This record gives sequence, C-alpha cells and structure tokens, in this order.
Amino acid sequence: MNNTSIVLASRPKGMPTAEQFRFVTAEAPTAQAGQVLLKTLYVSVDPYMRGRMNEGKSYVPPFAVGEALNGGVVAEVVESQHEQYPVGTAVVGHLEWREYNVSDGRGLQAIPTDAAPLSYFLGLLGMPGLTAYFGLLDICRPQPGETVVVSGAAGAVGTVVGQLAKLHGARVVGTAGSDEKVVYLKEQLGFDEAINYKTAPDIKRAIAAACPSGVDCYFDNVGGPISDAVYGLLNKHARIALCGQISSYNATETPVGPRPEVKLLQSSALMKGFIVSDYAARNPEGIQALLTWYKEGKLQFEETVVDGFEQIPNAFLGLFRGENTGKQLVRVAEYSGQR
Repeated sequence: MNNTSIVLASRPKGMPTAEQFRFVTAEAPTAQAGQVLLKTLYVSVDPYMRGRMNEGKSYVPPFAVGEALNGGVVAEVVESQHEQYPVGTAVVGHLEWREYNVSDGRGLQAIPTDAAPLSYFLGLLGMPGLTAYFGLLDICRPQPGETVVVSGAAGAVGTVVGQLAKLHGARVVGTAGSDEKVVYLKEQLGFDEAINYKTAPDIKRAIAAACPSGVDCYFDNVGGPISDAVYGLLNKHARIALCGQISSYNATETPVGPRPEVKLLQSSALMKGFIVSDYAARNPEGIQALLTWYKEGKLQFEETVVDGFEQIPNAFLGLFRGENTGKQLVRVAEYSGQR
C-alpha cells in the first residue's frame, strides 16, 4: 500500500506557487506496539500556514524544507495497537500531509461521529470556531447594541464571529471580497451590513457609512487598509481582537500604513493579539458552547470542500485568491465507520 506525502520543496518569496510543493510516494507504514495507523479523511488548509513557510521565529516553528507539511487533520484509525484508539475511531489532530500517518496517540482527540459532520472538528468545532469564540467573547466582549466589525467576515473564523456577536445582541458589520459573499453574510448569517472591499470606491467611507455610531469591537483577520479605516471610528473603550493579518502574509517588504497608537490612545481602546492555543485549557468549554448553539440551530457553518489528496496545495493557494467561503477543506477519503 502506497503512502503519498506533500513536502515543502522551497521557501516562497511573495505569493506561494505550486512549485513550493512536492509529492513523495513511499510504502505505507504499519502500527507498532502502542501506535495507530491513521487514514486521512479531511485536511485543513489555513492562512497561518503561509507564515510557517518562511524561515524565522514565530509563534509556531517554520516548516522544514524537504519535510512533510502539517496541520489539522481528521483521520480514521485503520490499524491499532493502542487500547485508547480501537480500529474505526475517528480522531482529530495535528498531523502531516500524508495519506497515512502513524501516531502514538499523543495530540490526538477522539471525536464523536454522530454529534456533527466530522469535518466540523476542523471548522466550527475546531481551531476556527474556537478562535472566534475566545477572541470575540474573551477579548471583544460585545454588549447588546454595540457595533462589531469583522474583517475577513466570510472566512472560517469570521462567519462564526459575526454569528456569535449577533447572538450577544450586537450590530454586526463585515467585510468580504465578493458580492456573493456580501449577500451570504447578510441574507444567510444575519449580518446587519456587509461591504465588498474590492469594489467599494472608498473603503474608509464605506465602513464609516456602515458604522454611523462608531465601532465598539473590531475582530481583525485581515489588517491593511480595512483596519486603518476602522481605527478612525473607534468609540471610547473599544476592544480589538487581533487574530490575523492576511493582507500582508505574502508581502515581500514590510507594509507601511497609518500607525494606530494615536487612535488607541484617544479612544482608550484595547488591542490584543492572540493565538487560539493561548486558550487550550479552555477548549472543552468552547467546543461545548459551540456544539450547543449548533444543535439549537443558532449557528450555521459553511465549508468549501475540494476532493482529492492531490488538491491540497491548490486549495491552500486558493485561500489567498479569496476562493473559499467559510472553511476551506480537502476531502481525501470517506469515513468507513467500521469497528
């Protein structure tokens, strides 16, 4: 049985291309004592992975050239010599981009197969959902009637942020990169306003018009000119959750823009950067809350799913072309459900 992996062939300069990825095929491993053999079902591709393609210090180590890339994966145990994970168990974990992985169980989490679609444990009930939950509720703390702005609102994190803000009584404004996404945010998810930043003649005026009472909370996934526009609208004691800066991930030079410090000082605002792993000890709380709201019909979750292990690099590159609505996933295999 063959096992194909995707390795980092070289470090990109600017926007990555297909040349940065190399497929390597070898014989599939077998589970030894205390191990499980995992068949990959779903692979998550996420914007933060772009930073790991660079060399240098960050909050996670960089990918190594010539070695398999890794990230969130839902998998099925197909061989087991580990009493905690019998054959047929569905798991989620941080695994390499391979069709099959061997694990000693560390870092794996068994997931129920009947609570929600298995793919949701890479989305609504995984890293993106938890990022939205903790960033919005722990940092932004929206109050009824306040205005919440979400950049990258049609992405995996942003869609959940907006819905959670609405659940807490806030008025929600989102930015997205297509008219279709704007319609989705307003008509399907209940955003009060949504702006296509690619076609707005003046993004600063567009955001100001959408926020006549100013901005109380800003959940920032994007940075750049959108954030510059929001800073001028901050109300007294506004809160900013700094989650991502996708607008600059492929920059070859450090972007220079308006510095936010004066605006933060004038409004006595809080800006806090965070990584979802900061809240790892509280993950069960977040997953339970998100699952409850989902089962109650209060949270929707959109996925963009492409099929085929060979499609992983293109799905990843598509993130930076704005091709996904909600969570971008690659479906590699179907869950067999055999135990």
